[in-house]
Amino acid sequence: MLVLVAPGQGAQTPGFLSAWLDFPGVRGALEAWSDAAGLDLIRYGTEADAEEIRDTAVAQPLLVAAGLASTYTLFDDPAELPRKVGAIAGHSVGEITAASLAGVLPHEEAVRLVRTRGLAMAEAAAVTETGMAALLGGDPEVTVPHLEKLGLTPANINGAGQIVAAGTKEQLAALEADKPEGVRKVVALKVAGAFHTHHMAPAVDTLAKAAEALTPGDPKVTYVSNKDGQTVAAGSEVLERLVGQVANPVRWDLCMETFKELGVTALIEVCPGGTLTGLAKRALPGVKTLALKSPADLDAARELIAEHA
Repeated sequence: MLVLVAPGQGAQTPGFLSAWLDFPGVRGALEAWSDAAGLDLIRYGTEADAEEIRDTAVAQPLLVAAGLASTYTLFDDPAELPRKVGAIAGHSVGEITAASLAGVLPHEEAVRLVRTRGLAMAEAAAVTETGMAALLGGDPEVTVPHLEKLGLTPANINGAGQIVAAGTKEQLAALEADKPEGVRKVVALKVAGAFHTHHMAPAVDTLAKAAEALTPGDPKVTYVSNKDGQTVAAGSEVLERLVGQVANPVRWDLCMETFKELGVTALIEVCPGGTLTGLAKRALPGVKTLALKSPADLDAARELIAEHA
């Protein structure tokens, strides 16, 4: 059983879209999505430097566009995806990529929504100086209470020995000085705010208003939600969860547990892949994984689809 996953913010690197533009239809799609977002996605994905694409309002639509474009170079016919993919999920903003690939939102609507999401989260992040840091190692039962004692939120519980803490710069500095028992390392993340925490509450209100204008379809692929790792069959509930998730922790650990329960045998992470396949290798032993980083990975990905679809 094949699972398709889409990465979240931080996966982007300068120039990562360049090689994809040679494929038929990709440039035209990116131009249409650029119009929808009011953002030159081609320039940001090919010419912009690391600082430019770190901007939340840019990174989020760029990642969704990359995930959509790379997936449709992977399948000769988009109608193949529901027949060959057993389940789909995305990490944080990757949930919008996954929802669109599953048929919940048309691609242009998804890109427009994620642009609104990115702008609203960037605005919320500007209110207070906040950030995020990954904790490597340790026991969640020890780490989570320790973070809460410091006033931090366990914003991403990723499984495979990784939790991401989020809060103010002062709270993160206190974490550096007082790591939870068993944590080997605290790594500051290159993000602009404390995402998936109460600091993002204003963005939830903005996104909820934008969502009122949308008419979601029910997912055509089993959709696994970051909220609790549960599968969601109604498009209206998928959209509701996408809105609320902005200010609530990502439970990727529970998503992977659900993949396991569904009988996953292979996992492909769409462009710019790497992060989620790394987690899967540790948390889902025996499952074949592939990160779609560049067009050079397409043949291997198609072979995996042929074996596990």
